[in-house]
Amino acid sequence: MNIAYLNGAFLPLEDAKVSVLDRGFLFGDGIYEYLPSYGGKPFLLQEHLVRLQRSCDAIGLTNPYSTEQWTQLIDQLITKNGGGNLGLYFQITRGVAKRDHAFPQGVAPTVFIMANSVSPAPREQIDNGIACVSMVDIRWVRCDIKVISLLGNVLLRQAAVEAGGVEAVLFRDGFLTEGAASNILVVRDDKLLVPPKDNFILPGITYDLILELCARNAVPFEVRQISEAEVKSADELMMTASGREVVAITKLDGNPVGTGKPGPLFLKLYQLYQDYKAAVQ
Repeated sequence: MNIAYLNGAFLPLEDAKVSVLDRGFLFGDGIYEYLPSYGGKPFLLQEHLVRLQRSCDAIGLTNPYSTEQWTQLIDQLITKNGGGNLGLYFQITRGVAKRDHAFPQGVAPTVFIMANSVSPAPREQIDNGIACVSMVDIRWVRCDIKVISLLGNVLLRQAAVEAGGVEAVLFRDGFLTEGAASNILVVRDDKLLVPPKDNFILPGITYDLILELCARNAVPFEVRQISEAEVKSADELMMTASGREVVAITKLDGNPVGTGKPGPLFLKLYQLYQDYKAAVQ
C-alpha cells in the first residue's frame, strides 16, 4: 500500500483529499520538491531542503516545518513505504481560502507528500541515449522557482513527445535555458558547458553535483551562456534531473549528436555519479 502524508496524517494515497478551495487547485499557488531515496536513505537531502526553503521564500510562503521536522517526516514516510528505492514528491500550497488573488491571512498551508518507486533512466537509455526536440522557451521569467504552476513545461514536454522525443531542449533569445523538466549540459572540445543559474533555469541539484564531480576529478567545465548554434553542433549533450540522474542526448531534432552514441565525457560523468551515489549510501 502506498502511504502518503497530508496535513499531519499518514494515510493511504487514495484516501488523501484536499479542498476545491485550496489555492494550489485554484491558482497553482504553491511549490514542490522531488527527492530520491536509495536503500531507504534520502539522497542529497539537505540540498533539496535548502532549495525548498528558497522556493518558499521566493513566493512569500512560510515553510511549515524546520529542517529537523522535515527530516523526521521524510524518514517516517520512507519507513512506512517499505524503504528501498523511492521518489518522494512533496508539495506545499498557500492553503484553503475564499477565492481571491491576494494572499489570505491566517491560513495554514497545505502539506502533501507521496512516495513512489524511483525510476532512474532505463539501461537502454544509458547505453543508447535519448532523442530530444529543440523548442522556443515559452514559460514565464521565474523558472528558478520550483512552483507547481507547470502548464508551460507540460505543453513543451507534450510537444516533444508528439514529435518523437523524450524531452524538449529549450532556447530563449537564441540561448540555451534548460529542458522542460531537466537541466541540459553541452560538451564541446572536451569541455563541459553549462548555462548559468539565472531566473530562466531551475537550480538543479543534479546540475550542482555534476559540477562538483567535475571539479573533484579535473574535468574542465565552464558556466556561461550557450548559443543555439553551439548546442546544435555539440560533440555531446546530456540531460540531468534528480529522478533521471544523467542521460546522454544522442539525437536532436532528428539529427545525431556527435557520433550518435553516448560520448566519452557522458560515460565518465555517469560513472562518477554512480560511484558518488554508492559512496554516500
